[in-house]
Amino acid sequence: MTTRPRTWIASSAAALLALLASVALPSSALAEDAQADAVSWSVSPADSTGADGRVTIEHQLDPGESVEEHVLVRNLGAGDVVFSLSAADGFYTEAGRFDMLASDQESTGAGTWIAIPDDVEIPAGGSAVIPFTITVPENAEPGDHAAGVAASVMSVKTDDSGTTGVGVESRVGVKVITRVAGAITPAFTVGGVQTDFRVDANPFEAGELTVTFDVQNTGNARMDAAGTLSIAGQQVAFPAEGQRPQVLLPGETRSFTLAMTGVWPLVLLSGDLTVAPVAASLDGETLAVASSTTPVTVWAMPWPQLLVVAGVALLVFALLWNRIRSRRRVEDLISQAVERGRKEALALPDHGREKIAG
Repeated sequence: MTTRPRTWIASSAAALLALLASVALPSSALAEDAQADAVSWSVSPADSTGADGRVTIEHQLDPGESVEEHVLVRNLGAGDVVFSLSAADGFYTEAGRFDMLASDQESTGAGTWIAIPDDVEIPAGGSAVIPFTITVPENAEPGDHAAGVAASVMSVKTDDSGTTGVGVESRVGVKVITRVAGAITPAFTVGGVQTDFRVDANPFEAGELTVTFDVQNTGNARMDAAGTLSIAGQQVAFPAEGQRPQVLLPGETRSFTLAMTGVWPLVLLSGDLTVAPVAASLDGETLAVASSTTPVTVWAMPWPQLLVVAGVALLVFALLWNRIRSRRRVEDLISQAVERGRKEALALPDHGREKIAG
């Protein structure tokens, strides 16, 4: 579980990975090639005069309404570069990072609402403010719609023999959230709950409990998934302290796995999984979202402990059985000695018996 970047420094550090095949879109970012002739650049929200300090572009618009926006593209490299400009639908990855569809994938949502120039040439060390327009369709549904605006370059690698390899597109961009005015109804469902308990082979060590579940955003507002798992006298919260929030856009589903250590196997464990997402308006006002509580049960058989108990029981039984057998053996020996003596006495002549009797 992860948090969105909130500062230019953090987002710039994230963009150092921009030349990888996968494309991440922090709110403001820096991309850099590891080659000597590296191309590096940054993209950040702006007004008509330059960077304006925002990390995300957000607007609430009515169906059919348009707004002009800007991004600032900086060329931080040593040579002139022609950057391709594009817009595409946005989404959050399983890791909780914002991304946008690759250039070979067709956008069908908010990415199609943005009109931006095809490219821009920027000299070394220079920058350019790029205007673009967001136009909400007349039939757009109320709620949050995500897109991304990016500046990209295409790099082609060659091997030692000079053979040209596959081109890799590297993009750096910003997140664009458009909330279409209307009834905003945050909602979600919890499903796919699965539990597992791993017993420690050491009978004197507790085991580990894991609970896996899915949260789906069934409303029309983005929300941060959060909640708690309470079971076996313990409680664990998600996201954990220091982890980034898991943002769910409308229609998105995210899988979560919560692990709890130090849980003793007590045959059947029961508890509650409470999911309480947080939704907010664009101005930061919290929107009411009713929490959901799902009962959780998991079988936790104490096999190592039962084996220890069984071993102790067998040892006690063996000791008792040996004691009983020993007592019986002594009793048998005494009985045999008495019987042998009686038989010997009967075998003596009468005068012998009389002597014995006398």
